[in-house]
Amino acid sequence: MSRGGASARPALRASRAQGVDWVLLGAVLALCVVGTLLVWSATSTRDSLTGGDSTAYLRKSLVNVAIGVVLLVVVTATDHRWVRILAPLAYLASLVGLGLVLVVGQTINGSRSWVQVGGMSIQPAEFAKLAVVIGAALLLAERAQAHRHRPVGTVEVVGMLLIAAVPAGLILAQPDLGTMLVLTATVFGVLAVSGAPRGWLVGLAASGVAVALTAVALGLLEDYQVDRFLAFTDPELDPRGAGYNVEQARIAVGNGGLLGQGLFDGSQTRSGFVPEQHTDFVFTVAGEELGLLGAGLLVGLLGVVVWRALAIALHADDVFGRVAAAGIACWFGFQTFQNVGMCLGIMPVTGVPLPFVSYGGSSMFAGMLAVGLLQNVHLRSAAPLPTRYTAAPALLRG
Repeated sequence: MSRGGASARPALRASRAQGVDWVLLGAVLALCVVGTLLVWSATSTRDSLTGGDSTAYLRKSLVNVAIGVVLLVVVTATDHRWVRILAPLAYLASLVGLGLVLVVGQTINGSRSWVQVGGMSIQPAEFAKLAVVIGAALLLAERAQAHRHRPVGTVEVVGMLLIAAVPAGLILAQPDLGTMLVLTATVFGVLAVSGAPRGWLVGLAASGVAVALTAVALGLLEDYQVDRFLAFTDPELDPRGAGYNVEQARIAVGNGGLLGQGLFDGSQTRSGFVPEQHTDFVFTVAGEELGLLGAGLLVGLLGVVVWRALAIALHADDVFGRVAAAGIACWFGFQTFQNVGMCLGIMPVTGVPLPFVSYGGSSMFAGMLAVGLLQNVHLRSAAPLPTRYTAAPALLRG
């Protein structure tokens, strides 16, 4: 290696370390720590889940977080040009995964959403959220290079909708209504950030409402999905059936008061009254055991993640990074609102995890990959000019 390349290496490493968004990384790691404790609390007394081992889900959660951190570091350290090259492969891989679900997938809670890989269940729909974001970002980046001053128009909007339509159709076939809602909100956010014509945005919103009403009227939704929406409007309609989750979630959150009953001491949590409390309803553990202040801190940390994603989008120096970061912000923001909302009874129960907090490998891995991409975009935007344009090519030349 030349002297110039050798001397550039320490400078490049230092600039990358300085360019890391430590606030974003700190918020994500804090969420992982709190989430692991909440999952442990929610499962420690559930012998039907743990087989009598109270620390089973603690160990599983730690493994998921460790794998997630490795994925985050790998994506963060990957040259941005490789990120652009691998984006189409990631999109195709997500489609293959969604297709496999319909062929050999497992049905859990009425949805055929999981594929067994060794001793781990993978949910490809979680990765499809990220795949759609980077697919749309790549499309707009290529358009910007070819037509630098042309505004986003019908061709680009239709292209982004087609990118989202294929995975959306496969997700609906499972059916996974919760992921579909998050994906829809994410795509709408990407379109809005990209500068799509306002008429398209209004038309798509109206079309979405019309499709939802038509699906209900024609009986295209599963019975349990309709029951969940009815229970959302009035939990008293079926307090022992579809409304049970909502009622128990409200009781658990209400039990916490201001300061909570203490970690591992929540009465509803210890008794196992809230179904799926370590996954979809993990926020109720925070509400009961950490109280309003603890649950508020959890929401605040998630808000920091969304804020940093939007800040990275604002300061990104290319279209791909700007759209990808904004899409990730929309994804995390809406999914957080949906999950917390259903625990409080202000949103229907649709079964989406709380980012970085709920138990689940697929959700954790997809979220960490997204944070790695955010850091990658931030590093490139924050790198000093000599490092960005001189040192890196020197290293590549060896």
